[in-house]
Amino acid sequence: MIKDISVSIKDLESVSYFASEYIVDALNSALVLNKPLLIEGPAGSGKTWLAKALSHLMEWKLIRLQSHEGIDEDKALYEWNYRKQLLSLQSDMDEKKNIENIFSEEFLIERPILQALRSKEMSLLLIDEVDRADEEMEALLLEVLAEDQVTIPELGTITGSNNFHTILTSNSTRELSDALKRRCIYLYLDFPEINREAMILRNHIEGLDQDEAEKVASLISYIRKLNIQKPPSIAEVIDWLRYVWFKNYSLEGNGLEKNIGILIKNNNDQKVVLEEIEKFNSK
Repeated sequence: MIKDISVSIKDLESVSYFASEYIVDALNSALVLNKPLLIEGPAGSGKTWLAKALSHLMEWKLIRLQSHEGIDEDKALYEWNYRKQLLSLQSDMDEKKNIENIFSEEFLIERPILQALRSKEMSLLLIDEVDRADEEMEALLLEVLAEDQVTIPELGTITGSNNFHTILTSNSTRELSDALKRRCIYLYLDFPEINREAMILRNHIEGLDQDEAEKVASLISYIRKLNIQKPPSIAEVIDWLRYVWFKNYSLEGNGLEKNIGILIKNNNDQKVVLEEIEKFNSK
């Protein structure tokens, strides 16, 4: 179903998300075509931020499902309130009543996917880090993404209210199935280019001018291209720069060494960065 809905770069900037045309085009195609948006990219590149920014911009309720290994229907879709069911059964037996149907709406606990399907207000379903879930979880998602419905054996098929959009994020720790990808609009979100990261830093650090922001963004871009295991995320860069700004430390020499634990979270990576940063500063 085609929807007359779209956002612009300026719209996203109004909620402090600095996007490129490529990002906005992918986002708008998902909104207009009413298809899920799958965002892949390195950890910390702003995938979840984009979903939150869209939710804030459109004033949609954010329903978040954090994926993890072993996640199943009980955490993603629904579960039965077993304690309430047992109490109801015990009560009926004590009062010698006919035992009521304990698999009814009264005993159903909605989890994020079912909450989104049945939402009466416009919502954004964020399925975060879907690559951390097992392949069995992908099979569950296929029915939701393709048919806008789920099947609960005790209640039957529940069709969505068409009041939500879906964003999935992946850190590419494993390859997602072709079946899942076919049902989505695909966006690869890498770390921002220097000028866009400079805009992000200026938005978060009061008093940071354009030249300083670009210098820091260039430094971070250089660090991310080094042979390190865990390149710094945007959030880590912001935290690091806030501390540097507060302490009035230099970005060079010992100034970086004193606070590198905010930026780089791996011992070997720290050694590489400190060795290589002198080359950057000498340019």
